[in-house]
Amino acid sequence: MELNADFDSRAIVHGAKTPWIKSPMPGVDRRMLDRLGDEVARATSIVRYAPESHFSPHVHTGGEEFLVLDGVFQDEHGDFPTGTYVRNPPQSSHTPGSEQGCTIFVKLWQFDMDDRTQIVVQPGDMVFQPTASGVRTAELFRDANEHVVMEHWDSGTPVDLDAPGGMEVLVTEGSFELDGELFEPQSWLRLPAGGSAAVSAGADGAKVWIKRGHLTRKPQPPTV
Repeated sequence: MELNADFDSRAIVHGAKTPWIKSPMPGVDRRMLDRLGDEVARATSIVRYAPESHFSPHVHTGGEEFLVLDGVFQDEHGDFPTGTYVRNPPQSSHTPGSEQGCTIFVKLWQFDMDDRTQIVVQPGDMVFQPTASGVRTAELFRDANEHVVMEHWDSGTPVDLDAPGGMEVLVTEGSFELDGELFEPQSWLRLPAGGSAAVSAGADGAKVWIKRGHLTRKPQPPTV
């Protein structure tokens, strides 16, 4: 399966307006944003766990990165409330689920295969610093291949998104506009390497997750 698989072009999905698709596990549904591959895939998705739903134990051969959008995500390693950012590197394993239900933004098979760094950043650990007029940034992860942050954009703030290495932006709170198009919570924008966009935060500002620099090499589907 290929979805938004042209990484040389801008991609936009308004997740909150996208139908849920059932996963192989009862009670777990998905909104697919981009995908290369079938059930084992390089994938970017929004995933919803119904209350008391669980996935079977599994290994993330290609790694898993996720942000909890609402509720509490759980596995044998702990509870991860709304706003938590997690990186489970290649060869990590867990049994995910949620007693109360939750929604997460998740990326699979997008790690350096030699990466073994486990990252958990709870909302209370995020330190937002001013980085531009009307913009505050909290760094979540940085290595030679990518840079991941959360940002607060004040009401009406113009923001220039320059993406020499590609960029993804997910709205978690508030909104922004791009060329007259409104991006609200669960809206996702992907810019190709060398791309750019001029956006403006909405009346209530915006809180966004951003990943930069990871699209300098052409994405490929999993090889195993």
